[in-house]
Amino acid sequence: MRLPRLTRRTFLKTAAAGTAAAAAVGVLSGCTHGDDEETSDPVVVDEDSAENILDTFESVDLALVEEAAWSFPLGNVLHPAEGTWIPVTTAGSSATPMVKASALSLASGQLVEVVSDPIGQAATTVIYDVRCSDYVFAWVELDLQSRAWSLYGASFAGGALDGDPVTLWEGDADFDPAPFAVSGRSVIWQVQPSTSGSRTTEHSFCYLWHLGDSEAKAVVESPGRFATALSVSGDAVVLTPRVRADEGVFYGVTAYSLSDDLETRLDQLVMPQNVRPFRATRVGERFLVSVEASYSTGGLLGQMGTYVGTADGGFFRLNREPSEVGCGSGDTVIIKSLASYFVINLAKRQYAVLGSADRSVDYGDYPARVGECDLFVTYATVKDADTGYPATVSVRTFRL
Repeated sequence: MRLPRLTRRTFLKTAAAGTAAAAAVGVLSGCTHGDDEETSDPVVVDEDSAENILDTFESVDLALVEEAAWSFPLGNVLHPAEGTWIPVTTAGSSATPMVKASALSLASGQLVEVVSDPIGQAATTVIYDVRCSDYVFAWVELDLQSRAWSLYGASFAGGALDGDPVTLWEGDADFDPAPFAVSGRSVIWQVQPSTSGSRTTEHSFCYLWHLGDSEAKAVVESPGRFATALSVSGDAVVLTPRVRADEGVFYGVTAYSLSDDLETRLDQLVMPQNVRPFRATRVGERFLVSVEASYSTGGLLGQMGTYVGTADGGFFRLNREPSEVGCGSGDTVIIKSLASYFVINLAKRQYAVLGSADRSVDYGDYPARVGECDLFVTYATVKDADTGYPATVSVRTFRL
C-alpha cells in the first residue's frame, strides 16, 4: 500500500486542567483494496436503454403515512443515521461554543445535548460535523483559522457519551475535513487531499475503526480524491474511488461488505470515462447513483439524473436534477428532487410525490436517512405563516 504523507500526530491530546482529553488510536499498515486492484469494465450504454420513471411508471397517490412529527428551535441540523438516534448539530446560545453536538431520539422525540464544547482548545475551534449510531458517537472539530481538523469517536448509550473519546485522525489545511459515517460499533471515514492545498497529488484512503480498538484499518485506497462521500446501507459501505488510473479518469461506484471489514467487494459500477458521480448509495442489491451534469460523452450514465440499478441488470432513470443521497427498502426507493421527494415502487412500476414540509421550500426539506431504511426521516426549516421569517425546524418520520 502506498502510505499517505499526512500530518498524523499519534499523541495523547491533553487539554487544560479540568477539561477532557482524547487518546489517539494508531493505524494498521496494509490496505484491503489498493489502486492496483482489478476493476470492472466501464459501463457505457445507449441513452435509450434505461426506462424513464416519469414517462413509463404510473403516478399514484402517496402510500406513506406520517408516523411522527416534532418542532425544534432554529439552528438544529440533522445528519444521516441508521438507528433510533439521529445526530444533530445545534447552534450554541453564544459565540462560544458556536456549535454543539446533539442527538434526537426517534422513539421519544427528545433532543439531547451530547458534546457541549469542542475538545480542541483554540478559540477558533468548532464542532463541524457529527454522526452516530445507537452505540457510537463521532464528530469532527475544525479550527476556522488554521483549517486543522480532528475526528473523534466515543461509545454512546442512552443519548450520552459512555466513555472517553478517542482521536481517530487529525489533518491540516492540505486535507479536507473527513467525510465519515457511523454504523453499529464502527466509524468509517475518508481522508483526501484538498483541491487547493499543496498535496493535491496525494492518494486518498478510507479507514475503519471499531469501538474499543486501539488501531484503525486502512481499507480502500484511491489514486486521487473519492468522487463522493461514503455511505453505509445495511451491511454495505459504498465508496467511489478512482479506478483504472493508468487508462484515464474513471470512478468506480463500489459496494463493500462491512461484516468483514470491507474485504469483500459486493458489486461495482464503473462510470464512463470522465463522468463523476454526484451521490451514491445502495438499496438492496441496486445502486442509487446520481449525476449532476450532462456530459458530451458517456452515453446514458453521462446524463444528468439519478439511476437505480446495476451494471448487469440495467437501470431506471429519474430525469430530475439530483439533490441528496437516496434511500429506501426493498423495491421502494426515495429520491429527493429540489422541492419534493419521489417515492418509487420499482416492482409495481409506480411513483408518488412526497411534498416538502409546509412553508419550507425556500430553505429546503432534507432527508436524515441514507441507503437501507424502514423509517424515513426528513427535516426542514419552516417559515412563520404570519411574518414569513424562519421560525422552527420541522422533523417528520414516515414508515416504509
